[in-house]
Amino acid sequence: MSHPDTSLDAASDFLKAAGLHVDEASAERVAGHIDLGPQHHTPWGVVHGGVFLTAVESAASIGASMAVADKGQIAVGVHNGTDFLRGAYDGRADVVAVPLFQGSTQQLWEVTITRASDGKELAQGKLRLQNVAPRAKS
Repeated sequence: MSHPDTSLDAASDFLKAAGLHVDEASAERVAGHIDLGPQHHTPWGVVHGGVFLTAVESAASIGASMAVADKGQIAVGVHNGTDFLRGAYDGRADVVAVPLFQGSTQQLWEVTITRASDGKELAQGKLRLQNVAPRAKS
């Protein structure tokens, strides 16, 4: 079974704008980074929380989908609980996702986003996912 294409080139325009670059991906760990800048800012000059929420959803979905690919399934997020811990403005943010639970119908992944320059946490999230058959292409 083929694994999902995790390159930024394969992403939708929305995901490209969020800017998550996947550096490592498996059913047990997904690691990547975002190069934060003005394109991610709110009108007040701070990174929009949606950037981190999208990173949580994306990183966990990639790993969870890899975990069920051999069953011909994908994993889709059904609940995203992301906490924003401190403001960010620019620089590299590292993203690491690991599974907390991988069951036959659902999974739970934890994602930590840290500022690369000092290792301080910017956001932390948990994503609950449902394992499903992929939608038929029309």
